[in-house]
Amino acid sequence: MTPLLTGYAALRTGLLGRSLAHSLSPQIHAYLADYPYDLIEREPEDVENFLIRESYDAFNVTIPYKKTVLPYLAEVSEEARAIGAVNTVVRTARGLLGYNTDYYGFSCMLNRAGIDPYGAKVLVLGTGGASLTVHAVLKDMRAGEAVEISRTGKNNYTNLTRHADADLIVNTTPVGMYPDCGHAPLTLDGFPRLRGVLDLIYNPRRTALLMDAAARGIRCADGLSMLTAQAIRACELFTAVRMPDGADDIVYRGISRGMTNLVLIGMPGCGKSTVGRLLADTLGRELLDTDVLIEQAAGTPTRVLLERDGEACFRELEHAVLCDAGARLGNVIATGGGVVTRRENLAPLKQNGVVIFLDRAPDRLQTEGRPLTIRHGVDALYRQRLPFYRMFADATVDANGSPEETAANVLRIWENMT
Repeated sequence: MTPLLTGYAALRTGLLGRSLAHSLSPQIHAYLADYPYDLIEREPEDVENFLIRESYDAFNVTIPYKKTVLPYLAEVSEEARAIGAVNTVVRTARGLLGYNTDYYGFSCMLNRAGIDPYGAKVLVLGTGGASLTVHAVLKDMRAGEAVEISRTGKNNYTNLTRHADADLIVNTTPVGMYPDCGHAPLTLDGFPRLRGVLDLIYNPRRTALLMDAAARGIRCADGLSMLTAQAIRACELFTAVRMPDGADDIVYRGISRGMTNLVLIGMPGCGKSTVGRLLADTLGRELLDTDVLIEQAAGTPTRVLLERDGEACFRELEHAVLCDAGARLGNVIATGGGVVTRRENLAPLKQNGVVIFLDRAPDRLQTEGRPLTIRHGVDALYRQRLPFYRMFADATVDANGSPEETAANVLRIWENMT
């Protein structure tokens, strides 16, 4: 991958924070320019020494130091001053200059989602630093009313009925963020006018809140577009060069595709494991075969587990394995044929993945060594499960050809969808 800007390898840049193990910033900046980008982990007592003595040319700042750096800055941008927090610092002859590119990032998030807050009543969930950015942007974009929702304030989760006329909801809390996936700060019941839901969380890509919105046909978006857009603006400040047109879309799509799991569902014997291996090799990804993961967790073959403990016990273990696999990013996941028999498996697979149904004719399915297929009969099992495969799937691929043909068709569809 060639970065969009070259000739900046001498710049020393990075991200200042306390715990940065899961940061995507190095991958994003690798798309943008050829400067090195370090993860700079510092304890609170070490931040002052870093700011005064270390010679980084420019750096981003994340939680919990967006306010900590303020006293050490020679100048602060208008947006950063209005928000009261800085996330980008550039070293100049005049000293350290502070900016807040999250402001630009949230503006871009609204635009990419196709949501205009003008005149709207907006519920902003949370009171942390991210909420300050959201309120500043909403004010400048002339939202009608932005109501702060907290756990204990005047407007809280116990009296949401007074805000049933809300048009938009923006979540700035960490509720539903990895690794505590599957939770939502509120239900969308009782908001009949709601036309948009934004969640600043980007891992998982589809939080429980966003899946609730999507199921109701409400326009929604996660925080990845905000993350990539603010990084682009930071890069421009680092290099004093405007990024080329289209950079926003290039970086967003590249990072989004890299994070998104490719999930295969389908009947037992339709070739999910074989096609999954071909796709994993082509994409340079890890293959997570849930049947193999179940056997590893149980310490026994699937066939033995089903015969010994029964299908209900097997499905419980399968769900736990799916929750773990689905919470990971950037893998190929080959599932067991019966994952669609439990609706609670849908969210773990969808939260970070595009789900593709490999549809193979019953008379072409391999049945040897598959106890459930033999027990129920392949034709009956296919008819029973087909509606569920279609409900789970984002796309369907004809899997009656060779594994290579099927893999090529899956890859083409997946690339168009990510």
